[in-house]
Amino acid sequence: MRRDITKGSYLQARYKRLTARRGPMKALIAVEHSIITAIWHMLTDNVPYHELGGDYFTRRDPERAARRAVTRLNELGYRVTLDPMEATG
Repeated sequence: MRRDITKGSYLQARYKRLTARRGPMKALIAVEHSIITAIWHMLTDNVPYHELGGDYFTRRDPERAARRAVTRLNELGYRVTLDPMEATG
């Protein structure tokens, strides 16, 4: 049984990351646990839900995301070198 998770949300990103490692059913249970935990914190602390966003894991550790992308491209047969862009501002 597949349940839709809002596109571009933290929960969707969490589901996708867990599905790759644990499979769809365990990932679904883990996301449900995350929802229950968030509800508990909202009710206990009397605060509204704060959406972290679908890019939360990339923002949290951008170097890891870059390494993962390079590794995936290498697996597909591409040779990749990274040249950091200069900050504009």
